[in-house]
This record gives sequence, C-alpha cells and structure tokens, in this order.
Amino acid sequence: MRKSVPARVALTLFMAMPLLAACGESQQKQAAAPPPPTVTIAKPEKRNVTDFDEYVGRFVAVDLVEIRARVSGYLEKIEFKDGQMVKQGDPLFTIDRRPFETTLAQSRATLAQARANLAFTEGDLNRASQLVKDRTITEQAFDQRTQAKRVAEASVAAQEASVRQAELDLQFTELKAPISGRIGDRRVSPGNLVTGGTGGNTTLLATIVSTDPIRFEFTYDEASFLRYERLANTGPDEANQNKGLKVTLRLIDETDFKHEGAIDFVDNVIDRSTGTIRGRAQVSNAKGLFTPGMFARVRVPASLPYDALLVPDSAIASEQVRKYVMVVNAENAATQKYVTLGQLVGNLRVIKEGLSADDRVVVNGLSRIRPGVKVNPQVQAPPAPAPQAKN
Repeated sequence: MRKSVPARVALTLFMAMPLLAACGESQQKQAAAPPPPTVTIAKPEKRNVTDFDEYVGRFVAVDLVEIRARVSGYLEKIEFKDGQMVKQGDPLFTIDRRPFETTLAQSRATLAQARANLAFTEGDLNRASQLVKDRTITEQAFDQRTQAKRVAEASVAAQEASVRQAELDLQFTELKAPISGRIGDRRVSPGNLVTGGTGGNTTLLATIVSTDPIRFEFTYDEASFLRYERLANTGPDEANQNKGLKVTLRLIDETDFKHEGAIDFVDNVIDRSTGTIRGRAQVSNAKGLFTPGMFARVRVPASLPYDALLVPDSAIASEQVRKYVMVVNAENAATQKYVTLGQLVGNLRVIKEGLSADDRVVVNGLSRIRPGVKVNPQVQAPPAPAPQAKN
C-alpha cells in the first residue's frame, strides 16, 4: 500500500532530526569553547643581594664568676636581692668579723713584742761591739749577740707577714662584686657556716654573669669554614680571617633577623668527631633582652654582594626534584623554564640560573595553565608607593 505525501514528509523529517540535533550540538560546542586563561605576569626584579647561611646557637656570658668566700666563718649578712643588677665593688656578703679582728689584734701584739726584742738585741749588739774591741768579751760572745739580732729581725719580718695576712682575712670577710652584671639567687642563708679557702669543698654563695655585651656561640661545618675563609681573604685585611664580620640574629619567637652583632672569635681547630668549628659573635645587650643559655638563629654572610633576579616564591613550581617557572613568550603561549634557586628574600626568591631579565614570569594563575597553552597575560600592577610622613 502506497503512503501518502504527508506521511512521507513526516518520515523524512523524523529521520533527519538526529542529524540536525548533532549539527546543533557541534555549533553549541564551538560557541561554548573557553577563552584563554587569564594569568598575571611580571618581569623578574633586579636587586643587589648577599647570600646568607643560618645556624642555631646559644648566648653565653662574657664573664661568669662564682662567688666563694676566701675565709671560713658564719655568714652574717646578705646585702643584695636575688636576681638584681650589681656593679663592680658592690657589697654582697658579710662573714662574722669578730674572730678575725681578734686574730689581727693578737698578730699586732706579737709583732710589737718581736720589735721590742729586736730593739733589745740591737742595743746589746752595739754594746758588744765596743766590748769586743776592748777585749772585755770574747769573739764567741759577740757572735752570739749578732746571731740573736738576726733571729730578732727574722721574727719581726714573720710577724709583719702575719699581721698582713690577718688584715687580708679581715678584708675577705666582706665579699664584693668582682664584675658588673646580674647576680643569681643566694645559695646560703645568714647564720650558716661558710667554708672558704682555695680547696674544692668551698661553699658556693652565688653567681654573677655579665649582660652587656653578650656573646653568641655557634658551630658550622668545614665547607662553610673554607667558604668564609676565602671570602675573608678577598677583603683588605687578610690576616684577620673573618673576625669583625657582621651577623644578624633572630630569637625563637621572632620572624626577622633584626639583632646585629659581629664575629670576634673563630676557634683554631676543627672538632674531629663532628667536623665542625666553633665561631663566636659579640652582640650588644643594652636592654637586657638576651640571657646566657638562650637559643637563637644567626645569619652569616656567605658571599659578596651581587646583582640578582628575584621572582615571587609562589611563582615557583616543582617537577620531582627540579624547580621551574612558567613564562609567557611573544605569542602569548606558556613555556616552562627550569631554574636554580637561591635564598629567600622576604617573599621573593633569588634565581641564580635559568631566567633572564626580559622574561615575563607567570606570578598568578599558575595552576590554570600548562606548557604550550595560549594565555591572556595581564601585567601585574606595581606596588603602591609608601605614604610620606607629614611634618
């Protein structure tokens, strides 16, 4: 049976519908193709920089003195408060003076007796000098009187030394600060017996540490030592090694290296067990912020100043162990450049190799592109100038 014309037209339209739908979808896809991704680009920043090495160390006092008595006795008085600042010569402790005053008085009395005996023997010898000339006494008697005078002189000298020792012992009952600095807490209370002298069982009364200036000690490896030595040999004073080299420090709760110091000592041997050598810097501590034993990080110059290119640290990506940045070429296509990194300066990273000053580096939108992709580059706006202070 033959189909009617309307039926054939309807069948033809029904069969053409998939083709029309596919054509429409293709046009929609072409119309919906995404535009090139927009990225922010900037040229590397040129700066004069210096390489630095960082180490961990601790502060030590320039002077540390243990206060111990030179004489034994009962502690009578303490003349400071625990932890206070003291100056050289300030009184600290007093030991009971009375036994030493008695010993001094006795030594002086014995000295007076010895001097009286010396005066008698001198007079006796003078008389014997004339008598021996007149043959009134024998030569032996004269020699005996001469010997008696010499013994009396020796006795006087011994008693004078005894008096001086007694005077020293009396002075040693008053213990004064040998240096200026901060004193610790008292180790003995008044009324206790203090053992003095020069032996190993003397009583520790307190300790004093100097506070300003203060030293910072750290260790570094042999390779760094050689680098610093060669760097120092390029300066005007080759014999001074790296002494006087300026360093900066950062405390454990700080983010910036804002404390300045200078290296004043480098050890003369490398430790065989660790392969490191000890360095020391001197730092001003006028505010008393640093305390002996405190940890800090020190930054030491490891190169002479040089011109370098820097890019934001966020613009650097990793490919396994290699680092790279994305740059935009003249055709606005993203390309990959492998670079050698240097130190971090703020939020910028020094690029030692792999980048030129004219490269347009992608600093924002790195995750939206890949090598070879066309991009829409937007130049990063320069930072706003800092406001000027009003008079």
